[in-house]
Amino acid sequence: MKVYKISTVVAASLIAATSSLTADAVESVVLPHAQPGECYAKVHSPAKYETKTEKVLSQEASETLTVIPAQYGTTDQKILVKEASSRLTIVPGTFKKVTEKVLIRDARTNWKTSLKGSIPVSAEILAAAKAGGANIDAMADGSCYREYFTPEKYNTETVTFVSKEASERLKIVPATYEYAEERVLVKEASTRLVKVPATYGTVTEKVLVEPEKTMWKKSQCNGTNDDCGVMCLVTTPARYSTITKRVVKTPPTTKVVEIPAVYKTVKVKKLATPARVERVAIPEQTSTYTRTAKVADSTFNWRLSGEKGAGKYTGHQICKTSTPERYKTITKTVVDTPPSTKEIQIPAEYKTIKVTTIVKPAEVKRTAIPESYRTITKREMITPSKVEWKRVVCQSSITSSTIRALQTALKNEGHYHGPIDGIVGSQTRAAVKEYQIKKGLATGGITHAVIKALGVSI
Repeated sequence: MKVYKISTVVAASLIAATSSLTADAVESVVLPHAQPGECYAKVHSPAKYETKTEKVLSQEASETLTVIPAQYGTTDQKILVKEASSRLTIVPGTFKKVTEKVLIRDARTNWKTSLKGSIPVSAEILAAAKAGGANIDAMADGSCYREYFTPEKYNTETVTFVSKEASERLKIVPATYEYAEERVLVKEASTRLVKVPATYGTVTEKVLVEPEKTMWKKSQCNGTNDDCGVMCLVTTPARYSTITKRVVKTPPTTKVVEIPAVYKTVKVKKLATPARVERVAIPEQTSTYTRTAKVADSTFNWRLSGEKGAGKYTGHQICKTSTPERYKTITKTVVDTPPSTKEIQIPAEYKTIKVTTIVKPAEVKRTAIPESYRTITKREMITPSKVEWKRVVCQSSITSSTIRALQTALKNEGHYHGPIDGIVGSQTRAAVKEYQIKKGLATGGITHAVIKALGVSI
């Protein structure tokens, strides 16, 4: 089996993006210039910048404002210190006595059953009398109305009516039948399925269990179990296995067996003539009865006592009597002149004071200030930072003496403060990364660039 190391890095640790890289993700990376025996790691290359000078506006054009204060003078001014007003005084009222004739009892109209010693008539009887023709509104005082009754009238007549309506009688004529022979299907034709079993044989076959593949595998750091994110490209040959299996020579099937239809001859009763209904008419029957019908209603009417007319006196009578109104003379005290008020005017009061007035108002004087510029130096990014594969020092190409030389060079640069022990630990990895950041080199492992920059021989 051939093994191609492409990322065995000593004393290196990938950045957060590289350390999270899975083996499947690494297998998909293609390095076009990778050669057997070379090692690569995914490192972070910092951004590149360029310094430029530029003239920029430091202060926009503006203006200054100078306020010239206002000028004042004094004058005499008459001002109101108390407004004009008024006050009210009361003028009492006066009274006098007057006499007056007042109504102590209203005039009344009395409705009674007679003019002497009778009982009052109800409002219902008055309404009935008015409906029966009594003109009680124009009735003279001391007169009476009487009620008279006229009975209803009837006539006798003979009425013919239908005692039984016309109808019909239904007569049913039954149906007639005849017999005939007929061949009928008692079971339809059908099919049934019969199973034909399968036949089998045995064969041997060489099958591919795992195809040949090239994959990235994680490498150790300086012979330790530390995970420093270094990956190696490894080729694994294909694997095969011989198996014996049972195969189908002929698959199971079915065959169709036909089952014929079954018939039978039977005697069938058929309808010759259908049943029908005959209708027989029955005429209507009539009868008569005698009916007494009212031709005129009974009537009640009211006439003045002594007037002649038709009808029988019912004994009901209404009479009108009147009682005049009564007055009384009284004396009472009334207001002659009502109480009132009189208004007294109070004049306004004034005072002369000194008043400060503006002789000349304040004003603003404006002075223009021109714009100014300054030259600045700014740093612009030429290429952004990126994560890429870089060639690193392989484990087979570096020894403990090389690590000690690396630690010494980093210590001389002021980045390493640990012991010179030839072991790549956390302090050595941190010093390498700090030096790479300072020099603008790619970070992520001991690259050839950092070995060359420190002057360490491999």
